Amino acid sequence: MTSVRPEYPRPHFDRSHSWSSLNGQWDFHRDPEGNESSADLAAGQSEWSEQIVVPFAWETGASGVGVNWLACGWYRRSLAVPAEWAGQRVVAHFGAVHHAATVWVNGMPVGEHEGGYTPFELDITDALDGALTGSILVRVSAPLDKRYIVHGKQRSIPRDDYDNCAFTPSSGIWQSVWLEARPATYIAGVRLDAVAGLDAIEARIDLAGTHSGEAQLRVTVEGEPSVEVNVTGSTAVLTLPISTPKMWSPQNPHLYFVTVVASSPDGVDTVTAYTGLRSIDIEDEKLILNGERLYVRGVLDQGYWPRSGITAATDDDFVTDIELAREAGFTVIRKHLKLEDPRFLYHADRLGMLVWAEPASTGRFSPEAAVRFEAQIEPMVRRDANHPSIVMWGLYNEEWGLDWDVINDPAKQAVVRRAFELLKSLDPTRPAVDNSGWSHVETDVVDWHIYDETPAGWAAKVRNLLAEGNNTFPVGIGPGIVVDKPVMAVGVQAADTKPNLNSEFGGGFTSVERGWNQRWQTLELRRYDRLSGYVWTELYDVEHEMAGLYDAERALKDSGGSIAADTNTETVIIPGIEPLAPGKDVVASSSGTVDFEVRISHHGSQPIAGDVSAAWGVPLGQLSDEQALELASEASFVGIASARPYVLGEPVQVSVTLPEGISAARLHIALISGGRTVAITAVDVVR
Repeated sequence: MTSVRPEYPRPHFDRSHSWSSLNGQWDFHRDPEGNESSADLAAGQSEWSEQIVVPFAWETGASGVGVNWLACGWYRRSLAVPAEWAGQRVVAHFGAVHHAATVWVNGMPVGEHEGGYTPFELDITDALDGALTGSILVRVSAPLDKRYIVHGKQRSIPRDDYDNCAFTPSSGIWQSVWLEARPATYIAGVRLDAVAGLDAIEARIDLAGTHSGEAQLRVTVEGEPSVEVNVTGSTAVLTLPISTPKMWSPQNPHLYFVTVVASSPDGVDTVTAYTGLRSIDIEDEKLILNGERLYVRGVLDQGYWPRSGITAATDDDFVTDIELAREAGFTVIRKHLKLEDPRFLYHADRLGMLVWAEPASTGRFSPEAAVRFEAQIEPMVRRDANHPSIVMWGLYNEEWGLDWDVINDPAKQAVVRRAFELLKSLDPTRPAVDNSGWSHVETDVVDWHIYDETPAGWAAKVRNLLAEGNNTFPVGIGPGIVVDKPVMAVGVQAADTKPNLNSEFGGGFTSVERGWNQRWQTLELRRYDRLSGYVWTELYDVEHEMAGLYDAERALKDSGGSIAADTNTETVIIPGIEPLAPGKDVVASSSGTVDFEVRISHHGSQPIAGDVSAAWGVPLGQLSDEQALELASEASFVGIASARPYVLGEPVQVSVTLPEGISAARLHIALISGGRTVAITAVDVVR
């Protein structure tokens, strides 16, 4: 019964020495009208005619149910408490349940929770009444009309205004369920922050229970001496020095594990948390990671899988997606409109993948909807603030849940500002974005979303914003409806004092077109030294949204020879042309000659210089071994290029002629430095 997602669900707050998984087969009952009661089910007036696999939403094939548009469902299973837990409190943990859950144990109500993306726990000790066995019953309400509740990319009836980019709903229990045992006085929270000098960890430890004010703490950073303290209230704040500090970075994701032991008259509780020594700051319109400039090479990740919806079928699925993003050259994953399973963040921490984290959205605006949105912020920070991989918090996205009208509505501006200020009060250590992509109210980073189906159209929009000093950009808000959005809803001048980030872009209707756009639109962004990075849309396909570099099964799609890793890299070559179409970037003269310049954009810590070389290949094709050798030879030499860090290099002229008898070919252009290829791109030429 526990072979489904069997790993411990909460590695950031590890009490795995005393836990029992409740994942696996549960009894399931459909309640379409949502009007049945626990008494009806206990009395046998309702049938338990099927089973469901937890933790998969009931719409998914992985759940074994596969039902759509069910507004209410009931779960039931037996409980077995290990004998060695005698004398301790037994707590049921739910990673996430969409949308509202009510729980009974042995027929006794033990609690309820609203909010489909945040965790909750319920002490079920009294309901068990000393027994080692029992039963648990969970009622889950998942309204079909989700517009005024938190639901992110889940589809609603009536539909959201963004229904064209929404997916199948994910209702019911969709993250792990488990039991833990702990004393009556226990460790309720461990917040870990690197101190300013990155040579110590500040630990804030919260206790709860009957004797929390008289507990003794022993706190140990792995490999360091323990620190002991007597607690006089319910919270202790300690500084934990690190004798030989090792910074956490994508290149060296070193983690420090911190074990907290709380002793009280109720017994001993032990929890292990972890974090990394790293800083993320803003200086002079730049993002700074560990004292060095951070350029975001990001990709949008919706967190969907083809048979299991918003739940990863296995823990390895998280690792796969991180590795695929890295293989494509991305250094940041933006988890879009979803508080992802903590296991994903754990793997990002240990593998060194940076993360932009954000909560799910509502669909329409009301004071109640705004309150529901804000209710996610404190649990988000409490659960995830220790993760060094998270370098950016997001809040609202494109005014979803704000009725597309932040500019003209002071009430909506107030809601955005309130959410931002709440988030910053809970975690001032990370940059935060208030309303990603559209008009900002109060933000640390000015980000914007621009979509266009061609590199030429895209370049004009970007140039308008970054080079020509305009503070508006075009946004499509419906079929045939395009409006100009100001970057800032208030305080226009603030856009020139904060890091600029393009956090969504893309174009093309086929995989070849999208690969072509990914290359040329990204290279266009690299022309602008002031930019702090980008987020490509997106990593893989989801249902009808076929915008991924990979398909829904995570297989690489045909990109027409546009290799993402060649574009999403530290050093790139930018040809000075306005490409026309896939396979036809530029038209040669009647003699087959093309002339254009190339520049180098380099984001390393030291200047770079090398030889620019070129070789002909087949249209839309990749390099053969022979072509790679030709690029490294003097025969293909074009010129010498150089660039300083984050300063666009001077132009180098390229003048080549198509081989005799060839009407179309791909010109591969490389930068050779120190005997190796450090950058490569291509231009498709036709007569």
